[in-house]
Amino acid sequence: MARSEQVLLLEPQHELKFRGPFTDVVTTTLKLSNPTDRNVCFKVKTTAPRRYCVRPNSGIIDAGTSINVSVMLQPFDYDPNEKSKHKFMVQSLLAPYDMTDMEGVWKEAKPDDLMDSKLRCAFEMPLENDKTSELTSLPKSASASLDDGEVKKIMEECKRLQMEVQRLREENKQIREDDGLRKRKVTVMAAHSSSSSATVATGMREEGLSTRILALCVLFFVLGVIIGKLAL
Repeated sequence: MARSEQVLLLEPQHELKFRGPFTDVVTTTLKLSNPTDRNVCFKVKTTAPRRYCVRPNSGIIDAGTSINVSVMLQPFDYDPNEKSKHKFMVQSLLAPYDMTDMEGVWKEAKPDDLMDSKLRCAFEMPLENDKTSELTSLPKSASASLDDGEVKKIMEECKRLQMEVQRLREENKQIREDDGLRKRKVTVMAAHSSSSSATVATGMREEGLSTRILALCVLFFVLGVIIGKLAL
């Protein structure tokens, strides 16, 4: 008995294209859509399992929904003269209404319940013109990826940084002015202290001189009295 026709819709339908350079992982996307009113189990298989990583490689697609399968080609030495013989197969079956174990469903499935679709793989290297075009359009695409909200945020951040710089400049200017004022106060206080010390010292010297003059006057007076008595 012939197998049932595939109910899933594949995009792309027949070929998975991988665009180099192949010095790093190259990823392409396979979209699986379920247009039926039944849940569908699926598996993705390849003839070169060591060369590819597939996520997810199995699962359930609910009725009326779709999923994207990432097919990741591992790095390899590309030979343009060698054609790819790698192939993929998408296998599916209608999920039972009372399904509890998906692996059990696959094991118990009859051959005529299985549906499959096959895809070949194609490797492409970008042309030199394409590389130049990509490099030229990169700044434009990068700028276009910024929406109005992101641009507004960047402008606000620049304005905030400018205000912060201005505030720091004003603080630095105020610190210099305060430092100069403190230096002037210290100079004035030092001069005032020196003047006060000199005044006190002068007063003390004048007071000492007056005391000595008074003592000499008293001494002369006493000597005069004594001499006057001796003369009598």
